[in-house]
Amino acid sequence: MRVSPAKQFSNHLHVLLRGRMRCYEAALSLVNQKIGLEIGGPSDVFRKWPAALPLYDKVASLDNCDFSRSNKWAHHQEGYRFSPQKAPGKTICCEGSNLSVIADRAYDFVLSSHSLEHHANPIKALKEWQRVTRPRGGLILVLPNCSKTFDHRRQPTPVAHMVEDYLRDTQEDDLTHLPEVLGAHDFSMDAGAGSAEEFRERSIHNFEFRCLHHHVFNETNSRELLAEAGLQVLAVEAVWPNHIFLVAQF
Repeated sequence: MRVSPAKQFSNHLHVLLRGRMRCYEAALSLVNQKIGLEIGGPSDVFRKWPAALPLYDKVASLDNCDFSRSNKWAHHQEGYRFSPQKAPGKTICCEGSNLSVIADRAYDFVLSSHSLEHHANPIKALKEWQRVTRPRGGLILVLPNCSKTFDHRRQPTPVAHMVEDYLRDTQEDDLTHLPEVLGAHDFSMDAGAGSAEEFRERSIHNFEFRCLHHHVFNETNSRELLAEAGLQVLAVEAVWPNHIFLVAQF
């Protein structure tokens, strides 16, 4: 997820004052000189220090998956240029919850920042990420902390609901949460939302834009979700201004 230069400067200042994240060593052990896949990159949180978790320069190689080559969030070239210090990886255009174009066990780890909340079926996505990752491979997951974002009027999604989505094989065109999103969205905390009518139209056509936060997370239900999907959670860390970092193994 990209942020404005002013916000980026503020974030970097907070990182400098806070120091290295507690989960850094655990995350680094899962990606250092290994082959990875990012879902919905590039992500500022993984760039050079003082980014929150500077991992890009530590990996051996990194491909990127996005649902389309050009969208609201990014415009992708054939090569995925995640770091000037590394050779570009591949850009793969497909659903993050359906990686059928990728072979089983193709990667050592998966990175995902502010992407899973845009999936209507997060457990299905996590299962796909596991399929393309080697046994005991890593997951570095960043989610928005709902109490610190424009979702603060919404309640954290029960994990049981996300399990039901998985059992029903909910698809990415699902709009179950649309009324909740439209009723609870705090526009004062979302400078890029546009007018209420523009936001409504974009949300109704979410399959094209992928702006909806289908589910909302805090530290508790995010940890429970990964455990329910069969992952071993190694660390959970809330970070200013609105991030939840989770380090886990498949």
